[in-house]
Amino acid sequence: MVDFGAEGLLDGLEGRERDARLRLLEALHADGADLDELRTAVAEDTLFLLPAERLIGGATRYTRREIAEKTGLDLAFLEELRRAQGLPTAEEDARVLAETDLQAARTVRTLTDAGLRHEDILEVTRILGRGLSHAAEAMRRMTLGLVLDPEADEHELAMRYARAAAEFEPLAAPVLGQMLNAHLRHAVRTELLQATEQATGELPGARDVAVCFADLVGFTRMGEEVPPDELGAVAERLERLAADVVELPVRMVKTIGDAVMLVSSEVDPLIEAALQLVEAADDEGTGFPQLRAGIAFGPALNRAGDWYGRPVNLASRLTALARPGSVLASEEVRELADDGWRWSFAGDRRVRGVRGTIKVNRVRRARGDDD
Repeated sequence: MVDFGAEGLLDGLEGRERDARLRLLEALHADGADLDELRTAVAEDTLFLLPAERLIGGATRYTRREIAEKTGLDLAFLEELRRAQGLPTAEEDARVLAETDLQAARTVRTLTDAGLRHEDILEVTRILGRGLSHAAEAMRRMTLGLVLDPEADEHELAMRYARAAAEFEPLAAPVLGQMLNAHLRHAVRTELLQATEQATGELPGARDVAVCFADLVGFTRMGEEVPPDELGAVAERLERLAADVVELPVRMVKTIGDAVMLVSSEVDPLIEAALQLVEAADDEGTGFPQLRAGIAFGPALNRAGDWYGRPVNLASRLTALARPGSVLASEEVRELADDGWRWSFAGDRRVRGVRGTIKVNRVRRARGDDD
């Protein structure tokens, strides 16, 4: 029988709090948690999360060396994968990895056996890791919100959280898998339509439309500095700002985290909406990121509520070129626009995914006090 008091895991606790901590330690130790794992959790003040963590990841713990031996993956590559996920690394013989880590490594081995390069796997892992870390934190906060009770002791809170995790965790993977599948279908459809457009010079069934993207400047960096709920509030505020400026014939197609996509059958209303949106972001003050926007015009295809084609790609690329607080537009947009705007030439640019050079223009309101 382990003397948890002598191990220093009950220090500073008395009465009801000490009894609750002791019951929790005994339950975790009986479930297979060793003293090192318990010491770490106590030191990090996360002991009440440990039952849920062990439930989600599995009670068995492995070292990185053991996972390398079981999967045939290189130790150094396993460490790179861990870093790419945005997760902490440990010594190769530290017993901190779970059953889910072993299963993930086996999946990676299958991918490498199929011919995928390490660099490509790491690139995808980094992208997924950035997004999933925010999703995991948001889900953790959501679940905690369901079980937190100021009257509950540490043992009771830990068990409540574990039960909630047991209920919701099986749902997370299918939901995330379905979302990834939807994005993969979208990406495949985009590639096929781009290939058709490049091969034939046109998209069958396409019609002329003006497309605008606007995105939040520095949103990715912000994601590394603020909690997920604050980041989510910024994204939600962008959606509300866009909804406020949209009037027919302009329509909001979708939001993509830090960006919003608008379309219109007419150029001038879309220019107005883009400028209003950039101005609205500025009016939010220093706590809200600035926006930048790009507008293009041309034949595009509508499928399942989304749009595909050259103006969609070009508008997205122009947005990436725009300075904070500015709106860039293609030459087609300038030629079709009314005379009520002030234009300045921003240069001939080569844009990824678009043939040749593109004449880029900045558009402002006619009143000349915004330089």
